Amino acid sequence: MDPIAANAALQTPTAMIAATNVVVDYQVKRQQSVRALDGFDFHAAPGEFVAILGPSGCGKSTFLRALAGLERITSGSIVIEEAEPSVMVKSHRVGVAFQDHALLPWSSVRENLRLPFKVARTPVDETRIDELLALVGLSGFADARPSQLSGGMRQRVSIARALMLHPELLLLDEPFGALDAVTRRHLNNELQRIWMAEAVTTVLVTHSVEEAVMLADRIVVMTGRPGRVLFDRVVDFPRPRGEDIARSLEFHSLVDELTAALDERDRDPA
Repeated sequence: MDPIAANAALQTPTAMIAATNVVVDYQVKRQQSVRALDGFDFHAAPGEFVAILGPSGCGKSTFLRALAGLERITSGSIVIEEAEPSVMVKSHRVGVAFQDHALLPWSSVRENLRLPFKVARTPVDETRIDELLALVGLSGFADARPSQLSGGMRQRVSIARALMLHPELLLLDEPFGALDAVTRRHLNNELQRIWMAEAVTTVLVTHSVEEAVMLADRIVVMTGRPGRVLFDRVVDFPRPRGEDIARSLEFHSLVDELTAALDERDRDPA
C-alpha cells in the first residue's frame, strides 16, 4: 500500500477527538446554501499535535470553530472526551487562539491573562500567570499593554491565555499567519517548546506546509470545498525539532510531497 494511503487508514484506539461524517452547510441566501464540509472525518489521540492543511476556503477554520463550540454542524458527530464540544467549552477544558489575538487593548498583559479566571468565576491564580509568562518568555512585560508589544509577543500572550486554565484541548487557527517569515519561524520553535511543556492535545489550522511539518505529530490534508480528508500523514521526526531537522533532506522531501499533493488537488477540476 502507498505510504500516504496507509497513513489514511490509521485508527486511534483512544481518541481525544472523534469527528465522524461531519457536514456543515451555510445558508447564504433564503433558498441557497453552500456546503463547507462534506463527510469530514477526524481523530486525535490524547496529547497528540495534529495540523490541518488545505486550500483557502476548504473548511479548515469551520471545523476548528465546530470543535470550539462556535459552529453548529448540519449532520454527523463531533465528540471530545466523550462529550459534545459545547460541554467541554462550558467546563473551560478547551483553549482557543486565533490569528486575531483578541487581547483587550486597554488592559495590561497580566489583566488579559486574568480574564480566563474571571470568565470561569474562579479565583485568579497569580502563580499560574507567572508560570505561563515565563513559559512564553514575557516575564518582563506583565504590565505592558498590547499596543506596546510586537505582533509575535501579542500572539504569545494569546497562547498563554488559551493555556491558562490547563485545558485538555488547545485549538490554534493560523496563530502566526499575519507575521513575517522570520518571526513566524521563531514562534514555531517557541510553540513547540510550550506544547512539549504543557503536553496538551493540540489542533493547528495552517496554510504553511513547513509549519505543519515542524510542529505536528500528524498532518491531515483537506480537499477544496466542500472539505473532505484527502489524506492523513504521520510525521515521525524526533523532538525537539530544531534547525537540523528543518535543514534535513527528509524534512524537505516531506514538505515537497505535501506541497505536490496540495498543488495536484488544486489543479483537479473535480
